[in-house]
Amino acid sequence: MPSEPVILAFDTSAAHCAAALLQGDHIVTSKVEAMTRGQAERLMPLLEEVLAEAGRTWGDLSAIGVGIGPGNFTGIRISVSAARGLALGLGVPAVGVSGFEALCADFQDRIPAIRAPREQVYISTPETGPTIQTLESAESLGPLVFNDDADQQVRAIARIATHRWRTVTEPPAPLYIRSADAAPSRDVPPALLDE
Repeated sequence: MPSEPVILAFDTSAAHCAAALLQGDHIVTSKVEAMTRGQAERLMPLLEEVLAEAGRTWGDLSAIGVGIGPGNFTGIRISVSAARGLALGLGVPAVGVSGFEALCADFQDRIPAIRAPREQVYISTPETGPTIQTLESAESLGPLVFNDDADQQVRAIARIATHRWRTVTEPPAPLYIRSADAAPSRDVPPALLDE
Protein backbone atom coordinates (compact mmCIF):
# COMPACT_ATOMS: atom_id res chain seq x y z
CA MET A 1 0.00 0.00 0.00
CA PRO A 2 1.38 3.47 -0.86
CA SER A 3 2.62 5.66 2.02
CA GLU A 4 0.41 8.58 1.00
CA PRO A 5 -3.38 8.18 1.17
CA VAL A 6 -5.00 7.05 -2.06
CA ILE A 7 -8.59 8.26 -2.53
CA LEU A 8 -10.91 7.08 -5.28
CA ALA A 9 -13.71 9.61 -5.77
CA PHE A 10 -16.75 9.39 -8.01
CA ASP A 11 -20.01 11.13 -8.76
CA THR A 12 -23.14 10.37 -10.79
CA SER A 13 -25.43 13.08 -9.40
CA ALA A 14 -25.99 14.73 -12.81
CA ALA A 15 -25.84 13.69 -16.48
CA HIS A 16 -22.37 12.22 -16.14
CA CYS A 17 -20.28 9.43 -14.69
CA ALA A 18 -17.12 10.93 -13.20
CA ALA A 19 -14.17 9.51 -11.26
CA ALA A 20 -10.82 10.76 -9.98
CA LEU A 21 -7.91 9.15 -8.18
CA LEU A 22 -5.94 11.25 -5.74
CA GLN A 23 -2.68 10.22 -4.07
CA GLY A 24 -1.46 12.52 -1.34
CA ASP A 25 -2.34 15.98 -2.64
CA HIS A 26 -2.05 15.12 -6.33
CA ILE A 27 -4.83 14.05 -8.71
CA VAL A 28 -3.23 11.14 -10.54
CA THR A 29 -6.00 10.70 -13.09
CA SER A 30 -9.63 11.53 -13.72
CA LYS A 31 -12.28 10.55 -16.25
CA VAL A 32 -15.68 12.00 -17.07
CA GLU A 33 -18.28 10.61 -19.42
CA ALA A 34 -21.41 12.57 -20.24
CA MET A 35 -24.51 10.40 -20.06
CA THR A 36 -28.14 10.82 -19.17
CA ARG A 37 -28.67 7.09 -18.57
CA GLY A 38 -26.54 4.07 -17.85
CA GLN A 39 -24.47 5.31 -14.91
CA ALA A 40 -25.22 2.15 -12.91
CA GLU A 41 -23.80 -0.05 -15.68
CA ARG A 42 -20.85 2.22 -16.44
CA LEU A 43 -19.64 3.22 -12.95
CA MET A 44 -17.67 0.10 -11.93
CA PRO A 45 -15.89 -0.33 -15.30
CA LEU A 46 -15.01 3.38 -15.22
CA LEU A 47 -13.55 3.04 -11.71
CA GLU A 48 -11.48 0.04 -12.82
CA GLU A 49 -10.19 2.04 -15.79
CA VAL A 50 -9.16 4.92 -13.51
CA LEU A 51 -7.34 2.52 -11.18
CA ALA A 52 -5.59 0.76 -14.08
CA GLU A 53 -4.56 4.06 -15.68
CA ALA A 54 -2.91 5.06 -12.39
CA GLY A 55 -1.29 1.65 -11.89
CA ARG A 56 -3.31 1.06 -8.71
CA THR A 57 -5.55 -1.73 -7.45
CA TRP A 58 -8.58 -1.79 -5.17
CA GLY A 59 -6.26 -2.88 -2.34
CA ASP A 60 -4.25 0.35 -2.63
CA LEU A 61 -7.20 2.53 -1.62
CA SER A 62 -7.23 4.36 1.70
CA ALA A 63 -10.79 5.63 1.27
CA ILE A 64 -13.66 6.27 -1.11
CA GLY A 65 -15.01 9.78 -1.79
CA VAL A 66 -18.51 10.09 -3.20
CA GLY A 67 -20.78 12.90 -4.39
CA ILE A 68 -23.98 12.70 -2.34
CA GLY A 69 -26.02 15.30 -4.23
CA PRO A 70 -28.21 17.15 -4.55
CA GLY A 71 -29.06 16.29 -8.11
CA ASN A 72 -30.53 13.41 -10.05
CA PHE A 73 -32.38 11.18 -7.57
CA THR A 74 -31.38 7.89 -9.22
CA GLY A 75 -27.82 9.03 -9.91
CA ILE A 76 -27.27 9.90 -6.26
CA ARG A 77 -28.53 6.46 -5.17
CA ILE A 78 -26.17 4.79 -7.65
CA SER A 79 -23.06 6.54 -6.33
CA VAL A 80 -23.91 6.35 -2.64
CA SER A 81 -24.82 2.66 -2.75
CA ALA A 82 -21.66 1.86 -4.75
CA ALA A 83 -19.51 3.80 -2.27
CA ARG A 84 -21.07 2.08 0.73
CA GLY A 85 -20.65 -1.35 -0.86
CA LEU A 86 -17.05 -0.72 -1.89
CA ALA A 87 -16.16 0.66 1.54
CA LEU A 88 -17.65 -2.36 3.24
CA GLY A 89 -15.99 -4.83 0.89
CA LEU A 90 -12.58 -3.14 0.97
CA GLY A 91 -12.62 -2.29 4.68
CA VAL A 92 -11.99 1.42 4.03
CA PRO A 93 -14.06 4.48 4.96
CA ALA A 94 -16.41 6.16 2.50
CA VAL A 95 -16.67 9.95 2.70
CA GLY A 96 -19.78 11.70 1.40
CA VAL A 97 -19.24 15.15 -0.10
CA SER A 98 -22.13 17.38 -1.16
CA GLY A 99 -22.11 19.26 -4.44
CA PHE A 100 -22.26 22.46 -2.39
CA GLU A 101 -19.06 21.55 -0.53
CA ALA A 102 -17.33 20.66 -3.80
CA LEU A 103 -18.26 24.05 -5.28
CA CYS A 104 -17.20 25.95 -2.17
CA ALA A 105 -13.78 24.29 -2.32
CA ASP A 106 -12.96 26.35 -5.41
CA PHE A 107 -15.42 29.27 -5.23
CA GLN A 108 -15.81 30.52 -1.66
CA ASP A 109 -17.02 33.99 -2.64
CA ARG A 110 -20.18 32.84 -4.46
CA ILE A 111 -23.36 30.95 -3.65
CA PRO A 112 -23.07 27.29 -4.71
CA ALA A 113 -25.85 26.41 -7.19
CA ILE A 114 -26.78 23.09 -8.73
CA ARG A 115 -29.18 22.89 -11.64
CA ALA A 116 -32.54 21.29 -10.91
CA PRO A 117 -35.52 20.49 -13.14
CA ARG A 118 -38.07 23.09 -14.23
CA GLU A 119 -35.85 26.20 -14.26
CA GLN A 120 -34.96 25.73 -10.62
CA VAL A 121 -31.67 25.46 -8.75
CA TYR A 122 -30.51 23.91 -5.52
CA ILE A 123 -28.61 26.44 -3.45
CA SER A 124 -27.14 26.52 0.03
CA THR A 125 -26.56 29.64 2.07
CA PRO A 126 -25.61 29.97 5.74
CA GLU A 127 -29.02 31.52 6.38
CA THR A 128 -31.22 28.97 4.62
CA GLY A 129 -29.15 25.81 4.33
CA PRO A 130 -29.89 23.63 1.29
CA THR A 131 -33.06 24.67 -0.58
CA ILE A 132 -34.57 24.58 -4.04
CA GLN A 133 -35.56 27.89 -5.62
CA THR A 134 -36.32 29.41 -8.97
CA LEU A 135 -33.24 30.63 -10.79
CA GLU A 136 -34.49 34.22 -10.58
CA SER A 137 -34.99 33.98 -6.82
CA ALA A 138 -31.56 32.43 -6.30
CA GLU A 139 -29.85 35.10 -8.42
CA SER A 140 -31.39 37.80 -6.24
CA LEU A 141 -29.37 36.47 -3.27
CA GLY A 142 -25.99 37.18 -4.87
CA PRO A 143 -23.53 35.79 -7.41
CA LEU A 144 -24.00 32.08 -8.12
CA VAL A 145 -21.47 29.45 -9.17
CA PHE A 146 -22.76 26.32 -10.92
CA ASN A 147 -21.34 22.82 -10.93
CA ASP A 148 -21.31 22.50 -14.71
CA ASP A 149 -17.77 21.05 -14.81
CA ALA A 150 -18.02 17.40 -13.72
CA ASP A 151 -14.23 16.94 -13.78
CA GLN A 152 -13.68 19.90 -11.48
CA GLN A 153 -16.44 18.60 -9.19
CA VAL A 154 -15.08 15.05 -8.86
CA ARG A 155 -11.57 16.40 -8.25
CA ALA A 156 -12.95 18.59 -5.45
CA ILE A 157 -14.73 15.57 -3.96
CA ALA A 158 -11.41 13.70 -3.89
CA ARG A 159 -9.56 16.62 -2.27
CA ILE A 160 -12.24 17.08 0.40
CA ALA A 161 -12.35 13.33 1.12
CA THR A 162 -8.60 13.22 1.66
CA HIS A 163 -9.00 15.66 4.55
CA ARG A 164 -11.89 13.75 6.17
CA TRP A 165 -11.29 10.06 5.64
CA ARG A 166 -9.50 9.46 8.94
CA THR A 167 -12.31 10.97 11.02
CA VAL A 168 -15.44 9.78 9.21
CA THR A 169 -17.76 7.80 11.49
CA GLU A 170 -20.93 7.34 9.42
CA PRO A 171 -21.43 5.93 5.93
CA PRO A 172 -22.41 8.47 3.27
CA ALA A 173 -26.10 9.26 2.85
CA PRO A 174 -27.88 10.87 -0.10
CA LEU A 175 -28.60 14.59 0.12
CA TYR A 176 -32.15 14.91 -1.17
CA ILE A 177 -33.70 18.37 -1.06
CA ARG A 178 -36.94 17.48 -2.80
CA SER A 179 -38.90 14.28 -3.19
CA ALA A 180 -38.42 11.94 -6.14
CA ASP A 181 -40.09 12.74 -9.46
CA ALA A 182 -41.52 9.26 -9.75
CA ALA A 183 -45.28 9.15 -10.10
CA PRO A 184 -47.17 6.78 -7.84
CA SER A 185 -48.03 3.46 -9.36
CA ARG A 186 -51.33 3.35 -11.23
CA ASP A 187 -51.52 -0.40 -10.91
CA VAL A 188 -54.10 -1.72 -8.51
CA PRO A 189 -52.37 -3.70 -5.79
CA PRO A 190 -53.18 -7.39 -5.74
CA ALA A 191 -55.86 -8.63 -3.38
CA LEU A 192 -54.43 -10.52 -0.43
CA LEU A 193 -56.27 -13.68 0.51
CA ASP A 194 -56.45 -15.09 4.00
CA GLU A 195 -55.19 -18.63 4.25
